[in-house]
Amino acid sequence: MPSAYHHTLSGQRWQFADLRDVLTKASPARSGDALAGIAAQSFVERMAARLCLADVPLRRFLSEAVVPYDSDEVTRLIIDSHDAAAFAPIAHLTVGGFRDWLLSHATDSTVLAATAAGITPEMAAAVSKLMRNQDLIAVARKCRVVTRFRNTLGLPGRLAVRLQPNHPTDDLRGIAASMIDGLLYGAGDAMIGVNPATDSIAALTGLVHALADVIERLEIPTQACVLTHVTNTVQMIERGAPVDLVFQSIAGTEGANTSFGVNLALLREAREAALSLRRGAHFSDGVGDHVMYFETGQGSALSAGAHHGVDQQTCEARAYGVARAFSPLLTNTVVGFIGP
Repeated sequence: MPSAYHHTLSGQRWQFADLRDVLTKASPARSGDALAGIAAQSFVERMAARLCLADVPLRRFLSEAVVPYDSDEVTRLIIDSHDAAAFAPIAHLTVGGFRDWLLSHATDSTVLAATAAGITPEMAAAVSKLMRNQDLIAVARKCRVVTRFRNTLGLPGRLAVRLQPNHPTDDLRGIAASMIDGLLYGAGDAMIGVNPATDSIAALTGLVHALADVIERLEIPTQACVLTHVTNTVQMIERGAPVDLVFQSIAGTEGANTSFGVNLALLREAREAALSLRRGAHFSDGVGDHVMYFETGQGSALSAGAHHGVDQQTCEARAYGVARAFSPLLTNTVVGFIGP
């Protein structure tokens, strides 16, 4: 049976096995995709895939999963949480039409916010492959993501910086010295986060108390995080440690998350535990409740052997879909990052 995905370019007919194959071949050249053996073999094939992708209806992404629904909880999260009402205004568009819609002056921040819950990670990944850097910047300027815990992040015209006062042996004096140095530069308003050298719960708890003590004594309007595995953080919360943020590396497939030792239920449990502490600042309409801090990395699913033949860019977008479900304060990406 002939493939539904094909495009003729320069007299040659290019065929693609399925939606996943089109997405993969349309990606910019990446060494990880080449290593996985799924990248386009030429510039011409890549362009043919992009032209084919431009004609794919957005509705197709709701009926053809790139990672099987039955065997992947991330896919189930994406499909089951999709907002049909938010999707309705763009449901008639193709991926190419979606690009034009995003770049239209009529599509402003308010319109994007109203539509966001109807856009799946795969739709976002697909349209990004048809956009230049200038296009991506133009659309990103319309996006508004404001989060808050002890302060507010993401407001227009503001830049927040994470302070990372690590020490090779977790020496509290060394961490304190680095923290003071960073604070004097004005860093740390996004977060003061320490990458610990140990997994000892006692040592980790000591770090949590030390960071909390500095923030509280000096009345610094920021939040702290010890970047250990989520299970360690839950244990510290259960023991009464003053945890602000819960850190975890996440990925875009169930298998990759399993390699990190996490699943969606565990992330949900950790978020609820952190919220129960109510350590966020009191704002006029409630307590700061963005208590999660995530890191993602293109290449993690490939490294875990859990990419399902899906390209790095799409896997990364799916990781952001996981993050979105837990309303994080911060999410950052490190290309090639493997994570704890």
